[in-house]
Parts: sequence; C-alpha cells; structure tokens
Amino acid sequence: MNTTQTDNEQAIKAAKKAALEVLLHNADGPYDALPRTAGWGYPEPYTRDLMFSILGIAATGNVKLLESIRRVLETLAKNQSEHGHISSLVHDKEDRGSSDTTPLFLMGAGIFRKISGESDFLKVAVEKALNWMIYQSPSDRYLVAQQPTSDWRDEQWVLGYGLYVNSLVYCYLQILGQPERAAKVRHEMSRFTITGGTIHHHVHEGLVVKHKPYYAFWSYKIFSSERFDLLGNSLAILSGIASPARAGEMISWIEAECAGMRKRGELAVDLPPNFFPMIKPEDPDWHARYEAYNKPGDYHNGGIWPFICGFYVAALVAAKRYTLAKEKLLALTRMVKTQHAGGLEFGFNEWIKAQDAKPMGQDWQTWSAALYLYAAQCVEEKSTPFFDEMRQ
Repeated sequence: MNTTQTDNEQAIKAAKKAALEVLLHNADGPYDALPRTAGWGYPEPYTRDLMFSILGIAATGNVKLLESIRRVLETLAKNQSEHGHISSLVHDKEDRGSSDTTPLFLMGAGIFRKISGESDFLKVAVEKALNWMIYQSPSDRYLVAQQPTSDWRDEQWVLGYGLYVNSLVYCYLQILGQPERAAKVRHEMSRFTITGGTIHHHVHEGLVVKHKPYYAFWSYKIFSSERFDLLGNSLAILSGIASPARAGEMISWIEAECAGMRKRGELAVDLPPNFFPMIKPEDPDWHARYEAYNKPGDYHNGGIWPFICGFYVAALVAAKRYTLAKEKLLALTRMVKTQHAGGLEFGFNEWIKAQDAKPMGQDWQTWSAALYLYAAQCVEEKSTPFFDEMRQ
C-alpha cells in the first residue's frame, strides 16, 4: 500500500468519524426532542432532510440514531393529514404542501422496516400515504404531478411530472413490495417527452429525452425541461429505472459535461452541480426571484450539494464504475471539510457555490453527513444497500 493510498484511507476514516459526530450532535433538537436539520442554523426537524438521512443512519448501525429516526417516523405518522399527506416539518401537522415528503416518508418507512425487521411498522400510516399518492396523478394513471417549488427545490420551478419525485415513487413502491405498480411507473417514465407542440389522442408524455442519455427534469403535456437534475437521475440509476446501458452512457455524459464546465470556469471542483446547464437571466425559464435567491451556480440553480454528490457516488457504484466512485468519494471528502464557522475540522456544509467552491449554506447539515456515510459504505462494500434489490 503506497503513501497516497494510506493518506486517502485515513482521510475517509476521519470524515466518517466526523459525520457520525454530526449526526449524534443533531439527534436531539429543541422541537419535541426530534433531530435537528443542521448543527446550529436549522434547529427544526425538516421531514425531507431526515428521511434522506435514514440511509446514512442505517450505515452506522448506531442504536441512538436508529431510535431517533424511529421517533421521527412515528411522529410523522401521528401528524399525518386525514387524507394521508405527510407534513414538511415533522412536529407541525399544519405545515403541508410538499410534493416529496409523502414519497420520502414511504421510502423511509420501507427502509426502516428492513432495518428493524418489523414488516408491519406503521402499517396504517403507510397505507394512508400510499392512497394519498394514488390521487396525485392528474391523468389517474401512475406518474404523479406537482406544483412549482413544492419539492426540495423551494426556489426552483418544476411543473407537472418531475423526475425526482417520480423516482421516489418508483423507489417506495419497490421497497414496499409493489413491483407491478412500480413497473408501470417505470414504463410511463420511459416514454419520450412531447416536443412537437401537439398532443395526439392516447399519447402520454414521459421523461425520456431524445438523443440524450439522461431523463428530463420535468414534463407536462407539451411542456418540458431538458436540463439535467443530478438527484433525480442518480436515483434513476440507483433504483434501476435506468438500464445498465443508459446508466453507463449517462455517467460518461455527466463527466464530459463537468469537464467542459471546469474548462469554462463554471465549476471549481471535481464533482457535478445539482443542476445544469444553469438557468441564466436571458433564458425563457428564468424567474425574477432567481436574481435574489437562485443565481447561476447558486443554491438550486447549479449549486453543489454534498448530499446529492453522495447519491451520485452511490449511483457510480450501482453502475459498477468503482474506480470513478472512489475518485468522487475522495473529492467529496475534501468538500465536506469546507465550512463557514471557524474551528471545525469538517463543515459538512449545506451547499457550495459552483464557480469558486465557497460554502454558502449551514454547517453540520444532517443530510450532508448522512449521505457521506452512505456513499462511503457503498464504495467500501461495492454495493448499494436497499437499492440493490430494486435493480434486480
């Protein structure tokens, strides 16, 4: 073993130790003793952040963390709406309207059933949530639709059938033992987006982009966005929505596009932005509010999110790109050291500006730490826990 390899292993080991410390620090927050979303900046228990964190918590096997996530799931079930919707804040049943919290709850409950061995865990709440999701399809079929800024992108427009939310739908159907319905979701996603300006009778839109290996950002009737969504496409690779051949082509395309962005000075690190090409003021999908909150390279408009990069590393493992996965895990290890506050060895910041790698979000973010741990486990084991079965 050479010196560089030893140094890399030690760096990953140190980052894993720090990530566990972040999760344990955040496990008890000021709201009903529920976990914090970030170490200092976000004391609230945000549903989507905590549901994603289940993957990293499972990797730790830590009893305290597992009990904290059980408490989160049980509280979400208690605060579920009459019709089955899951709130955006774990402790606040009136904070509703998110398109991804209910799918994430279902995926999280399914993962927790596998961790705990409790096959009927939250059975009533899960059935209500499944019923709620059936009614989210305006065509009364299988793809679900959403309103703008209703998923994790609270400053970005996704209209109609979004890739990310429908990838979650496929995941929870698979993990909850509904492969027939999951197959129908995958079939509808595999249709092309409609680009001719006319909808013909019995022609339904999908999320496949002609002449490109990735899935569209969103699609609805004659409208769609062909910009690239890293989280949605990583989930598509992980879950098996994307075939092995498509996954391989997609990864090669991502790496080539990132190389081009680095050459143009649009990307300062060896990890992909969450979204590209970035929306610019002269583009038709630009919104005036983006000038204040979502400039090119910022936040949802091309910012680099460590938790999403963790999913990308896992997707590389799923596609058997093991060497590239190791390289990206090392790049992520360097990134999670980035911080706003002084005196921290690891910042696990929320998001990073693409052009200069400056940390822009909150330090000690729960999902940044959790998905680092999950990505490291995937690389070490050359497997993707909870997703391997979906791809089979």
